[in-house]
Amino acid sequence: MNAFEIHGGKPLAGEIIPQGAKNEALQILSAVLLTEEAVTVSNVPDIKDVNKLIELLGDLGVEINRLSQDKYVFRAKDINLEYFKSEAFKSKGSGLRGSIMIVGPLLARFGKAAIPKPGGDKIGRRRLDTHFLGFEKLGARFHYDADAHFFNVDATDLTGTYILMDEASVTGTANIVMAAVLAKGTTTIYNAACEPYLQQLCKMLNRMGAKIAGIGSNLLTIEGVDRLGGTEHRMLPDMIEIGSFIGLAAMTESEITIKDVHFHELGIIPSVFSKLGIQFELRGDDIYIPQQKSYEIDTFIDGSILTVADAPWPGFTPDLLSIVLVVATQAKGNVLIHQKMFESRLFFVDKLIDMGAQIILCDPHRATVIGLNKAFKLRGIQMTSPDIRAGVSLLIAALSAQGKSVIHNIEQIERGYQDIEKRLQAIGANIRRIDSNPTAH
Repeated sequence: MNAFEIHGGKPLAGEIIPQGAKNEALQILSAVLLTEEAVTVSNVPDIKDVNKLIELLGDLGVEINRLSQDKYVFRAKDINLEYFKSEAFKSKGSGLRGSIMIVGPLLARFGKAAIPKPGGDKIGRRRLDTHFLGFEKLGARFHYDADAHFFNVDATDLTGTYILMDEASVTGTANIVMAAVLAKGTTTIYNAACEPYLQQLCKMLNRMGAKIAGIGSNLLTIEGVDRLGGTEHRMLPDMIEIGSFIGLAAMTESEITIKDVHFHELGIIPSVFSKLGIQFELRGDDIYIPQQKSYEIDTFIDGSILTVADAPWPGFTPDLLSIVLVVATQAKGNVLIHQKMFESRLFFVDKLIDMGAQIILCDPHRATVIGLNKAFKLRGIQMTSPDIRAGVSLLIAALSAQGKSVIHNIEQIERGYQDIEKRLQAIGANIRRIDSNPTAH
């Protein structure tokens, strides 16, 4: 087990390049199973969740050729469907939430799949019903083996239909889209997720020969085709990393340039950070953040306290709420953070309170942050990362804090952030990897 030791309280400076988007990668890499032709994918993030999925594809029989650190060619010509029934698949699949994403393409192409009950983050229950209800509507029959904790799915005759999704689930939409592209007839998906990552998937599928209309809206129409061919695809930069770096610059009074951000794909993320008083300018496709001694939170027009809440796209992504919460602790002014979409994502605020932040945890979904306007610096402490996003929030807090912090369980952070300590060291952060002593926290 590793930990990060951080000596905070000093400004950083320089350029940082966001990695490829983790959540896009899990969809795009699963889609290579839809064709026996070669699919070239670039800007692939080198992180645990993605590497585990690539390993799983290899175990299924996909030929994988890594051309460079972030570029691969996949060819899913000879797939071993028996691998599904193996103990190796059960142990690997259950440790990776993204493994659910291979079900749609395999059902579409081979008419059957199996999946162990997935694991992953501790951020509340993430139902898989949306995926399975969509598959069922398309004609799949599935059976949950409670003893083996396995879902077995039979889909020998997928047929297009009208699907009104009960929630605008990104992975659910992606999975159903991948199942529908090879189904007979026309599928209509209403209340579909419309995140940029899902738009990327649909555009890639269309380049492979799929017929998907309505991309970018919550109403997708998919005309089934007989087969798909190969293509090339480049992933977007990770918008969660970009938001994290904006927050990091403000908290640490740093002058940072975030490179190649695909600004038009960031939705309302930049404007939410603007509401916290953070200044930045767009230079080409880079975000330049000047050094700021302080930043002041806006109020609503009537003077009442600002609320920042998450919502399905094009609303504010839940993955950045923990970053906004941390950044608000050192702002001037107050804000209510309302985490609507997941329970228990705010359960890291006790660590911030230990560091000296003024936060009232109202309930599992809401926290009021009283900004200290940097009058009192946070102080370094020992802490443990509960999930990916909280881990990075705590990392940002530690970089702004006086003294030494140690963050344990950094495996959670590394599931989503590639070489994070090296990239932070390159802009001047005092962070190093140490052996974790579990008794210390």
